[in-house]
Amino acid sequence: MPDLSNIKNIIFDLGNVLLNLDFDASIKAFQKLGLNKAAINPSVAFSDSVFYNLETGRITPAEFRSRVRELLNNPNATDQQIDDAWYAMILDIPEKRVKTLQDLRSKYRIYLFSNTNEIHIGRLLEEFKAIYGFEFSSLVDEVFYSHEIKARKPEIEAFEKVIKLSGVEPVETLFIDDLENNILAADKAGLKTLWLKAGMEMADLF
Repeated sequence: MPDLSNIKNIIFDLGNVLLNLDFDASIKAFQKLGLNKAAINPSVAFSDSVFYNLETGRITPAEFRSRVRELLNNPNATDQQIDDAWYAMILDIPEKRVKTLQDLRSKYRIYLFSNTNEIHIGRLLEEFKAIYGFEFSSLVDEVFYSHEIKARKPEIEAFEKVIKLSGVEPVETLFIDDLENNILAADKAGLKTLWLKAGMEMADLF
């Protein structure tokens, strides 16, 4: 269990902390649409600036799809095919994590800070409400999506924005993420941190 003494706020990452992900599923889906087989690992497949630009709100979903058609060398790929391939990595938010958030919210201020994009989050929020019958936003006090604040982890600027917008005191705030680079950046921004390593379950920590 993390040290929660003097902690008043908890900032959660979304992917692989609350939400299960499978990056390979999107890579395979893009391959079926024409992605070059030389670019099948995540560091290559998602290295094009179009993905960064979508996550930081610098381009629209329509501009994203146009660039993806170029990457795929498939001008006939439909918006739906591209969105489905891009969304394939999104799995589920297990009920035990939902209940943990509900329990924690009675004791702490709860925030979400996610590198995400308009295509992913729009569909995820719809699916969450269809499954659970209530809005995902009701689980947290405030959400910070990279495409809305125009900055993403592990940029220090992104953490500074979240700290300023939320009004939290960093020394009273625990940040939980699955990626070491994000944890290191959060440390530099003055936040308390918990690195959720592979095999660890968020719901078992509290």
